[in-house]
Amino acid sequence: MKKNLQNSIGKKDKLLAVIRIVLEILIPLVGIFFILDVPLMLFRVSLFNQQYIGLFWALTTTLLFLTIPARKGAPKNNPQWYDLILAVITLSIGCYIFFYFPAIVIRLGIIYPIQIILGILVTIVVIESVRRTSGASVVGVVVLFLIYAKWGYLLPGKLGTSMVPWSRLFQQLLLGADFMLGTALKIASGTVFGFIFFGVVFLKVGASDFIMDLTYALMGRVRGGPAKVAIVSSSLFGSISGSAVANVAATGMITIPLMKKTGYPAYYAGAVEAVASTGGQIMPPIMGAAAFVMAEFLGVPYARVVVVAIVPALLYYLCLFIQVDNEALKNNLKGLPKEQLPRIAETLKKGWVYTIPVLVLIYALFVAYQNAGVSALYAILTAVIISLFNKTTRAYWKSLSNVLDLFQSVSRSMFEIIAICAAAGFVIGVISYTGLGLSFSQILTMAAGGRIIVLALLTAVASVILGMGMPTTASYIMLAVLAAPAMIRLDVIPIVAHFFVFYFGTLSMITPPVCLSVFAASSISKAPTTQIAWQAIKLGFAGYIVPFIFLFNPSLALVTGTILDKIVVIIFTVIAIIVIASSFSGYFMDIKLNILERLFGSLFTIILVYPNPGLVNFKLFGLKGIVIIVLFLFYLSKRKRKTSVV
Repeated sequence: MKKNLQNSIGKKDKLLAVIRIVLEILIPLVGIFFILDVPLMLFRVSLFNQQYIGLFWALTTTLLFLTIPARKGAPKNNPQWYDLILAVITLSIGCYIFFYFPAIVIRLGIIYPIQIILGILVTIVVIESVRRTSGASVVGVVVLFLIYAKWGYLLPGKLGTSMVPWSRLFQQLLLGADFMLGTALKIASGTVFGFIFFGVVFLKVGASDFIMDLTYALMGRVRGGPAKVAIVSSSLFGSISGSAVANVAATGMITIPLMKKTGYPAYYAGAVEAVASTGGQIMPPIMGAAAFVMAEFLGVPYARVVVVAIVPALLYYLCLFIQVDNEALKNNLKGLPKEQLPRIAETLKKGWVYTIPVLVLIYALFVAYQNAGVSALYAILTAVIISLFNKTTRAYWKSLSNVLDLFQSVSRSMFEIIAICAAAGFVIGVISYTGLGLSFSQILTMAAGGRIIVLALLTAVASVILGMGMPTTASYIMLAVLAAPAMIRLDVIPIVAHFFVFYFGTLSMITPPVCLSVFAASSISKAPTTQIAWQAIKLGFAGYIVPFIFLFNPSLALVTGTILDKIVVIIFTVIAIIVIASSFSGYFMDIKLNILERLFGSLFTIILVYPNPGLVNFKLFGLKGIVIIVLFLFYLSKRKRKTSVV
């Protein structure tokens, strides 16, 4: 009997393993079909987007329940009876949407009992899937909005809404165009999937080694080299992965111990990695999933979002880079020995071909103006073709286990984003269906008294608070429908308003008390979370002031103004970033600053970034600011010469 029991258990495990493999293959295939719209291309048959979305969500979430346990610490790939029930329910809901949605559209105003039942079940499935991937904080937000949808009519004033019957609410949660099957999950199932697929293929064929070797070859020998390697590599990997926490976990395992070995304190090493990885969310050309959602919300090409993002992102990393360099100067931290580093010429000779897929991606996005998802597929195809010309990487494709491993990596990389975007769909739907977005926007506008600076401060604080404990994509989606409209009502350019809330939602990753990137860095560096968090705020301070600069001067984000306007604003903002970074770290031009000079530098930065229409072409900086710039820099350069003579 015992032997029979073991045999039955073994058969069950094998069956589940086969089911997982089938799902891991189907998920990428359905994603590619979605991006290319294969039925229309081959058979002239057009399917609703909701059919693709429902099927992709169901396949991914089913695999999630068969892979990720309900309890933290429990072994993966070991589903219990309740996991199997959830998997069957999820797949059934997806099949219902895929096969019956065309008929449902015709009778969408009629509520059927099956839709109420499936609406209840899809609510349970979405909440449980997001709990397993993102934690209780996101669940709390979703439940709060569902409570508001049902009982919001009891609230007084502008927050009050009309009564929504349970039957109508559950039907909308299941099938509503603004709910789960709406924009967020559409972008995740298509565009974001394409870029995640590209990232996995790109790294699997050897690009990860090339990126790390190149950054070490370029930065390894300079003072504080390992920290600078962390900045460059984390910005590149973070831009590809789309997840700050995942990036800390991946690159931090290498960079944090190396920084500590070089001489950086553990808390400082953790902070550098947390800030650099968080910046990957705002770093073009491949930003996090939120950037694709932004393009969809605004109805603009993704290339437009990238152009707006480039200068602020570089300023963010400039602030981090200067402070890291000054910290190395302060502690006399040398770079790594030459013999421990790869040579630049050899690295480029071996890996220059890995730049081709990225160039193809950029060409498809910015020159050919292709759809972002299609552009990602072009880059994937290029990466595969290039790998076939290399003996080592060509062997990768000869192994079936390698190919299955690639499909597995792609499918499992979609877990969090699909769960988050499904939950975000609930939030967006409730906000739209109840009119909360308009009400919240009016409340913010009234609280600000119509003054943009007050509204900006309120929005920044609200964005950081609402983003705490939430992945960047979910945070941005919620802020885009709640906070951004208030800024647009006061004549802020829509893309600028969206970038403003996007920045502060992203910065919640390093802002206490709930700062997920810091938590991940703390677990690797073994330093106190609080210590890392406060250091991270200093290192990433540009992220807190640059949004205010481009809010009042969109020329910084290349949105408005003449070429001269853009050049002037960028130059003066660069100076402001250099001064504030130097004030924080205590060094400027290799000389140590005293406390008064550091305080003056901080005050000087405030003068620079405060809106002041003093000159026609210097809307950000008045005449006083320019005079102070010249005098302060002259004083410091003169002091440097004296120090050099001594």
